[in-house]
Amino acid sequence: MFGNGRRLWLVAVAALALAIAPAARAQNNWESEHWVGTWSASMHGQISFAGRNAPNDGFENQTVRMIVHTTIGGHRVRVRVSNAFGATPLTVGAAHLAIRGSGSAIIPASDRPLTFSGRAAITIPAGAEVLSDAVDLDVPHSGNLAISIYAPAKTGPPTWHSTGLHTTYISGPGDFTSKADLPGATTQPCWYWIEGVDVTAPDDTAAVVTFGDSITDGARSTVDTDHTWPSELAQRLLARPGHAPQIAVLNAGISGNRIWHDMIGPNALERFGHDALAQAGVRDVIVLLGINDIGFSNIPGVVDQEVSADDVIAGLRQFIERAHVRGLKVIGATLLPFEGATYYSADGEAKRTAVNTWIRTGGAYDGVIDFDATMRDPQHPTKGLAAFDSGDHLHPNDAGYKAMGDAIDLALFTQGKNNKKH
Repeated sequence: MFGNGRRLWLVAVAALALAIAPAARAQNNWESEHWVGTWSASMHGQISFAGRNAPNDGFENQTVRMIVHTTIGGHRVRVRVSNAFGATPLTVGAAHLAIRGSGSAIIPASDRPLTFSGRAAITIPAGAEVLSDAVDLDVPHSGNLAISIYAPAKTGPPTWHSTGLHTTYISGPGDFTSKADLPGATTQPCWYWIEGVDVTAPDDTAAVVTFGDSITDGARSTVDTDHTWPSELAQRLLARPGHAPQIAVLNAGISGNRIWHDMIGPNALERFGHDALAQAGVRDVIVLLGINDIGFSNIPGVVDQEVSADDVIAGLRQFIERAHVRGLKVIGATLLPFEGATYYSADGEAKRTAVNTWIRTGGAYDGVIDFDATMRDPQHPTKGLAAFDSGDHLHPNDAGYKAMGDAIDLALFTQGKNNKKH
């Protein structure tokens, strides 16, 4: 009897150990894996500007294949999917990740189905986001991934990033997430629902978040070429000689974004925690914001939205203090010249000058990038150099964005976390 009882006890213990083992393995993986973002896009809802809407009714029984450009590589990868601005639940019927070939084509051997909490399909509540389960895939440095999402049910106006700057492919009816190509797909330069891609990386790997408006977003740069200034910075960091720790660059720009007021996307103070501070592996944040706050102060008919230079500075101080609470280093970038832009005024120029003086000399930031000095015309400092102007006297062209990326001192990112006392 004692022997049988002992055997039964051992069997029970063994069964319990098997039940606990997956959880223990999962805990060990969580403790040992260092996740860092390699790509990001800040999400927003439908655009409302000057009384005009840019509606998108969404998708139904369609596959949306989106191209994202990585900064650092890794051997395991996961994807963040957002329904933050959806008015109704979003059903993801299937999702796949692969290395992009060309056009809408993928490299078939790299295709990986994505699951969410072990499920191939998931319904994301309105206002929520989910993280996919990790999959094994050799993600390349500075490479292109294709993320395909099948929406079986009517989505309604989607959570999206309108200035995608990469071609997105939208199928006819059906689930084509596992297909090698999407022939006959329509195209748009936007990203839908996907807000981040993370990879596993060595422990000394970190990410820098570039937090800003359309100039950070890359407005008016050439689509499908990765010529934004954050992309140029990423290329320079990857090209460093020797065995320097890897540094990812995550673009958290939204065209039209402002510090104090909503316009395209939530105001920057609202989204800073999610879009900057919560990124995987973030160590440094570059802030380039304020020109839209200044410019739209002078637009007739925009009521109760005027800001002063002191208001802009107060907002910038908030970013610094909130990042410092997390032990992150914050780097301030001066505002570019904008004479000739639609919303330019002499009053706005005075505000820009005051803000830039504070950024350079106020001592609040842990480092400064003087984009103004790089981009201005020495003969007419309130204007940008013609060679760097996209034509609207506000946004750089590809050459201008490259000049911005080249102007950044890489030594800003080789040090550890900010060591000031706060």
